Amino acid sequence: MTTSSTSAPLPQPFRSARARRLNLSWVNIKLAIGATMILAVLLFGLIGPFFWDTELAYVGSSPRNLPPMWAEKGRADHPLGSESMGRDMLAQLIVGTPSSLKVGFIAASIGLGVGLILGSCAGYLGGRVDTVVRTISDSVVTIPSLAVLVVIAAFVKMTDTTVMALILALFAWPGPTRVVRAQVLSLRERGYVRMAQLSAASVPEIMFMEMLPNMLPWLAASFTGGISGAILGATGLEVLGLGPTRVPSLGMIINYATTASALLRGMYWWWFPPMLILMIIFTGFFLITIGLDEIANPRLRGVKA
Repeated sequence: MTTSSTSAPLPQPFRSARARRLNLSWVNIKLAIGATMILAVLLFGLIGPFFWDTELAYVGSSPRNLPPMWAEKGRADHPLGSESMGRDMLAQLIVGTPSSLKVGFIAASIGLGVGLILGSCAGYLGGRVDTVVRTISDSVVTIPSLAVLVVIAAFVKMTDTTVMALILALFAWPGPTRVVRAQVLSLRERGYVRMAQLSAASVPEIMFMEMLPNMLPWLAASFTGGISGAILGATGLEVLGLGPTRVPSLGMIINYATTASALLRGMYWWWFPPMLILMIIFTGFFLITIGLDEIANPRLRGVKA
């Protein structure tokens, strides 16, 4: 009896099953695009100083009111032009982009850390702890944060972006607290939590060793949303002239452009680049948040439970 040296093609049902097994449902195009956009902005701010003199970002370091290099009278040594105070626009963007991102990361990290502790305690312990935490977080949410931040920023001397990030962190924790509390209320009834309780595991071990790994997608989505909110709040304060003036940032560039009537003077190279970078940042974090939500909740990506 002879056998063929070539294997017969798999029947259609087997090929379909194999295709389903190879289908990486966790790969999310929105998450990939958003992460690429944020990575590009980060690389622009981190690698830029190695290729461009960042000292040109300060007053009097460049000729005034130069247009970009592609315009008439533009110069190659100032490719994005300069503004009325003699600051090179490319240098300002290279220095200001990391400053704005730094504010978002610090404020969101503090808010997520506080929210993780308070939300875990409120959801797992319940009772009076839950009542107190829920009442305080709900009360803070109803406060007009921008108005309060304006008042605080008007009286607090901001020497660098860290001070602004700490001020923004005052209103960055209620959102993560509510998200973590809702997830803990759902997870504390799961079987593995019951087993941990029966094995005499401590409360911190159950909250942070058993429950925390199952909340990572929601925490990541809350973190990226918090970064966007903090950057938006910082930009709003800076546009109003309440940010640190010694450190260039995207919001302060827009503030200087507004003060000098750059829009009326037709100096689009002054106000448009920082706004474009901010749009890329907000869009990138928005796509990352949606992508993480879809990974955590299969129904959002059309997968039937």
